[in-house]
Amino acid sequence: MKPSPVVARRTFLSATLGAVALGLTACANAETPDVTLAADTPLLDSVPKGTKLVIGDKEHQKAIEFSGEAKNFTFEVEWANISGGPQTLEAFRAKALDVGSVADIPPIHSHWTGIPTRIVASKFRQDPLNHAIYRLGIAPGVAVAALADLRGKKVAYSPGQAQGALVLRVLHKAGLSKEDVKLVELPSTGDVYATALASRQVEVAPIGGVQIKRYETKYGKDGAKTIAHGLRDDPGHLYVPITVLADPAKAAAIREYVQVWARAWRWREANPQEWIERYYVKDQGLTADDGQWLVDNGGVADIPASWGEAIARHQETIDLLAKETGNKPLRAEDLYDRRYESVAAKALDAGGAK
Repeated sequence: MKPSPVVARRTFLSATLGAVALGLTACANAETPDVTLAADTPLLDSVPKGTKLVIGDKEHQKAIEFSGEAKNFTFEVEWANISGGPQTLEAFRAKALDVGSVADIPPIHSHWTGIPTRIVASKFRQDPLNHAIYRLGIAPGVAVAALADLRGKKVAYSPGQAQGALVLRVLHKAGLSKEDVKLVELPSTGDVYATALASRQVEVAPIGGVQIKRYETKYGKDGAKTIAHGLRDDPGHLYVPITVLADPAKAAAIREYVQVWARAWRWREANPQEWIERYYVKDQGLTADDGQWLVDNGGVADIPASWGEAIARHQETIDLLAKETGNKPLRAEDLYDRRYESVAAKALDAGGAK
């Protein structure tokens, strides 16, 4: 199925943008935009003609196209080949992106680096512990069977990203501090962590997705393994700079995008074999077995109508990160635009792509 003609597919912004964003923490409080969003400002009933959004949601873009949901857009969409916190934040800073798709740490980091954002959609996993996104990869020959065994180990760490925050949360759960391990700063992109484990550059690293399967398969014979961390690591968010949300036309278009986003998640779950073949195999070049593993271990998306519990969990993460990094505490409530709180759930209740 061809995507709607209003959906312009153009790849832009080099992947090297991500490297720039890693060092932003110390810089930007003085650059905070002087924009105030009124939480009760109503969204427009329809999207004004001529509205355009630039969206970085690489994987889910394909689900929106394959499901036929792309035809439901009443505004122009330009897809940006951007993913992950560092790339997304740098694109926000360059005013080259309107919507990003990330985990729970980039919305925190954006405030700490002078680019305030708001979350407009959230999803989780209905069984977050049995379908965790990450496991702790253990290097060949390293004796780690439980979290307490992390003491004294070299642990991969990516500040400002979900993997970095997970490391801090794991240490906290184990009753350890950063001083009890040796944190080795590494970007968490691609197979960097798996390669670092295999070469013993680090002894422990959180690895996710198909990297878990590949790491165990390739290096298991040498004594490599992965262990569960026992924490929830399942948040997935759409977030937007407050400067974009202050534009009434774009704010209305974002509501429409959230509706389409939610329905495309249900389509993925209802059509796993088509998703494996068209996305994992043909688009990403994975094997059908890898695609099946990802589907089997991905769980079912929980898209709640209320963000209350999610905000409470987010606050716990913020408090821990503020303490461990020396950044100013934030109110988790301030990271969410609650005008969108029930938009995704209501879109699912109304039906859509199947």
